[in-house]
Amino acid sequence: MASHPIPEGAGPSSDPIDPLVDVPHILRKVDRRLIPLLFVTYLLNFMDKAILSSASVFGLTEDTHLEGQQYSWVSSIFYFGYFFWEGPTNWLIPRVPVAQYLAFNTLFWGAVVLLTAACSNYGGLLAVRFLLGIAEATITPAFMFITSTWYTRDEIPTRTGLWFSGNSVGGLVASLLAYGIGHIPHPLHPWQWMFLILGAATFLWGFVLWALLPDNISSAKFLTPSERDLMAHRAVIAGTGRTAHTSWKWPQFRECLRDPKTWLLFALTLLTQIPNGGTQNFGNLVIKSFGFTSLQSTLIVIPASVISAATITLTGWWAGKSQKMNCLLIIFVVALSIVGSAMIYARAHPVPRGAQLFGYFLLSTGPGALPLMMSLLQANYRGVTKKMTVTAMIFVAYCAGNIAGPQLFKASEAPVYQTSFQAIMICYVISAGLAMVLRGYLGWLNAKRERDEGVAGDAGLAGVVGGKVVGVGAGGSAGTAAGRDVSVLVQSVELLPEDYEDVTDWNTVGFRYRL
Repeated sequence: MASHPIPEGAGPSSDPIDPLVDVPHILRKVDRRLIPLLFVTYLLNFMDKAILSSASVFGLTEDTHLEGQQYSWVSSIFYFGYFFWEGPTNWLIPRVPVAQYLAFNTLFWGAVVLLTAACSNYGGLLAVRFLLGIAEATITPAFMFITSTWYTRDEIPTRTGLWFSGNSVGGLVASLLAYGIGHIPHPLHPWQWMFLILGAATFLWGFVLWALLPDNISSAKFLTPSERDLMAHRAVIAGTGRTAHTSWKWPQFRECLRDPKTWLLFALTLLTQIPNGGTQNFGNLVIKSFGFTSLQSTLIVIPASVISAATITLTGWWAGKSQKMNCLLIIFVVALSIVGSAMIYARAHPVPRGAQLFGYFLLSTGPGALPLMMSLLQANYRGVTKKMTVTAMIFVAYCAGNIAGPQLFKASEAPVYQTSFQAIMICYVISAGLAMVLRGYLGWLNAKRERDEGVAGDAGLAGVVGGKVVGVGAGGSAGTAAGRDVSVLVQSVELLPEDYEDVTDWNTVGFRYRL
């Protein structure tokens, strides 16, 4: 295959791929290398960010003399740093060696977490939390870039769910760690030990990323040259295009801003992250308000983290199996959170403690909405500039939501926090409606493109490759299952130089959107 010359630096070599190559074996090989690295990094990412909640019930607020809404601002300032660096980092990610950039960020972020243990006042906490936001702003966009570089559109939701579940597993590990550290009486306070231990672990992990994570497919030394070629061809045939050797394209930037699905995803992210920002930083305080002790509240977060991790992993797997389930799964996850927030909001009236706790567990499914939206973004956008622009916008919304969320937890309303849970319920109700609108729009867009182009297309493949729409049979209809099988296509489709061009989804014939 690939008998036509390929532009230098645009794609893999033109050597033919061995027809006997074991594609599933190579994919498992890639999974074994990438997914554990991304998972553990994301686990540490969440632990370092969320340990503030555990620290708050182990003396941090008293030792640093926080008053009134100051703890809320310590929670929110992280996202100001995140917001500050989100645009520059999305510009840098496709232009620098991404693995080395990630490793450097991880070393910096570990050092910042270590410094948090030395804070003794409000100003010091604000400074380190702002720097932590800068350090962690790179992690999720870089992971999305890596996932869309290596995997096909059908594989992206499952892999995103796997590494994103490190978020919730991190909550579980952080709770166990906080529970154990909570019994250490000296020489430092428990909250200081939390930041010292996690900071050291994160700093050391940066060296692991430096040594093991490849910058791109062509530099992956754990694969043979023919295996690297195969993975690159898969990305062209059934992914969202190549990501190496690209330049900033203003037409793609403008197209992103004119794309309605960009703004629907922006609004969905904002509305689902307002609840997340509050519950993430006030989770332990809310559970404690149910009538539990500090140590008990730390333990009770564990089943909530398990529920969250299970939700993220299972919905990611399901979204990967079906091209029409993403938005419906978002609605399902949000519906559970609506019920949970309503049960907690109702505690202004006599509500049994068990019912309040059950509502909190239902609310723990809420974080499952974000990775589903990230999967839609990764699978439904082509063009590196367009994709990185929408990624930056999504994380601007992410920051705005997480900045606003803690402010809804008013110190004057403790421990019931009526305003916050009413707002959480409203945000999730509107989110469910927007997810329905997004699904309807994408379905309408697919139907319109089929009428205009005269071909059926496939939401699991890349559209036109080798001068024709892959996976489409005679007469423009969808081909057989074998015809859409990537393992077959990667060895049979002849790639042309133009297949390696950096083009957007709007300009790719046969490109269909996942719903």
